[in-house]
Amino acid sequence: MSDFKITQEKADGAALLRVEGFLDAHTFEQLEEAIRRVFDGGCFKLVVDLGRVDYISSAGAGVLIGARSESQENGGDIVLLSPTESVREVFDLLGLTQIFKVVEDRAAALAAF
Repeated sequence: MSDFKITQEKADGAALLRVEGFLDAHTFEQLEEAIRRVFDGGCFKLVVDLGRVDYISSAGAGVLIGARSESQENGGDIVLLSPTESVREVFDLLGLTQIFKVVEDRAAALAAF
């Protein structure tokens, strides 16, 4: 299992969370907490960079689904940036690529709002 890490920065009125490692039953709460901090700070436009996520479980996907509802209720949205092939496969299987905006570069992610 790889190390799990989340870093955050602000970008053009949105928050950017870079997620690295395995997003699963052991780590999803860390992502939940990071998103909660962003929302508590009053920002509901969120880009989640998945370019370094090696694996995502249904628990990890569930965090994103739940957060998207709250984000949209507050005038924002969640955009997924550069998911790895394995993550994209899971999203395709779960139908999440039909729900989320999925983009391949940072400029497109910020323009999606």
